[in-house]
Amino acid sequence: MFKEIVINVTERETRVALLEDGTIVEVFIERGSFVDITGNIYKGRVQRVLPGIQAAFIDIGLSQAAFIYVDDVIRNGFQDVERELALIHSNEDTEEYLLETFRSSEGESPIEDLLVEGQEILVHVAKAPMGTKGPRVTSYISLPGRYLVLMPFSNHIGVSRRIEDETERVRLKTIVGDMRDNEYGYIVRTAAEGLDAARMLHEKQFLENLWENICRKYKTAPTPSLVHQELSLSLRAVRDLLVHEADRLVIDSAHECDIIRTFLASFNPNLNGRVELYEGCEPIFDAYNLEGDISRAIKRKVWLKSGGYIIIEHTEALVAIDVNTGRYVGKHNLEETILKTNLEAVKEIAYQIRLRDIGGLIIIDFIDMQKKASQEKVYNALKDALIKDRSKTHVLPISDMGLIEMTRKRNKEPLTRIMCEPCVCCEGEGHMMSRQSICYNVYREIMRESQDILGKRLAVKVNSQVADLLHGEENELIVALENRLGVQIVIYPNPHFHMEEIEVIEILKD
Repeated sequence: MFKEIVINVTERETRVALLEDGTIVEVFIERGSFVDITGNIYKGRVQRVLPGIQAAFIDIGLSQAAFIYVDDVIRNGFQDVERELALIHSNEDTEEYLLETFRSSEGESPIEDLLVEGQEILVHVAKAPMGTKGPRVTSYISLPGRYLVLMPFSNHIGVSRRIEDETERVRLKTIVGDMRDNEYGYIVRTAAEGLDAARMLHEKQFLENLWENICRKYKTAPTPSLVHQELSLSLRAVRDLLVHEADRLVIDSAHECDIIRTFLASFNPNLNGRVELYEGCEPIFDAYNLEGDISRAIKRKVWLKSGGYIIIEHTEALVAIDVNTGRYVGKHNLEETILKTNLEAVKEIAYQIRLRDIGGLIIIDFIDMQKKASQEKVYNALKDALIKDRSKTHVLPISDMGLIEMTRKRNKEPLTRIMCEPCVCCEGEGHMMSRQSICYNVYREIMRESQDILGKRLAVKVNSQVADLLHGEENELIVALENRLGVQIVIYPNPHFHMEEIEVIEILKD
């Protein structure tokens, strides 16, 4: 499979697309109003300690306070940072698992014994803000390089599970153990497979110097403040995608291309040959036919080639995906039609989940299948389709109600949150009151106002579409009110009114 990274850079926006055999499978966007802060390290101050949920809010200088769980707090406080300043001159492990689970072994303590309001704290952003939720942070710092991840508050040495050869795993672990002259922990990343000790030592020293600088900034920086910023989106794409899996990178910015080549020159000059500057007249995403796929990735309905379709609904608690046969009627029997639609939907669902970066709890409502064998086919097909996904997923078998429950690791906002905003009319509800219902609301509003009517005329201002209905099909409502109240009611259309907006004005003089 040929993998390619396409990067579009403008003054205030950077877009990165990962293509597999010419098809876009992942997209990342950073713009002036939305910058991913995952990986940033801040000097913060404890705002509130919440013993009831064993968590605390941390002020890190952003509009939203950060959130830290008790398991993410170093047990002996932040004396370790001061100690670092003075000291400075397993086979089943994966990078993700180790980064999430390395914890102090000094015993459990309630959060009120670990943090107090007003305390200064060094934190690492583990998850960026999502909607109304602030960033999730941890005090267990990890600094990723190309070959190693440095963990200053752990003494564990781990090797990525993707390195499968047992002899190589032992060799790499031995190299790191022999060169270690401190109590730091390290994760050997997949890219280190076959690496010699000299290059590993070079990166180890680089990461330790970086940690030394962070400690010094923590000592002198104001609170709150940013003490270490993660790489830009394009450089993260180089580090995480080009180095590990992509065969080529194409970018349309000469300036950013030079930055990438300089970055690679420090870590792996051999990869510079994979970087290419796009100089075509057509916008780069248009040249690769990506704009249409991105536009479809924010739509609620996605059509399947057979004529069926899936509906993707985002809610506060979960994402619901519904499968429908649509225009597809099959050729032989109902069970075959349903199975074919579900199997086709499986591929599209796995693709859309990855492209849209949907995370958290996902419920998939497949079309009901009577045969157990058909259910097994759909379940196994979904698991196979999700293998390519770099984010961790967990899928449960189809329930008796024909539902599949699955989870996907959520690290940042989904594509729809980045590219869309709530509708100005329905305010994100997805539905608006019908015009007929609004006409009856007009009737009731006039009845409420009639209690204090002194004049003989009422002016009612409504949206133009509602006014058309009151002058037409629902005119009987107005006539009935005029007869009942003994007043003249004049409907005034206002195209600038919200559909549900109503204003009743009493006219005392002609």
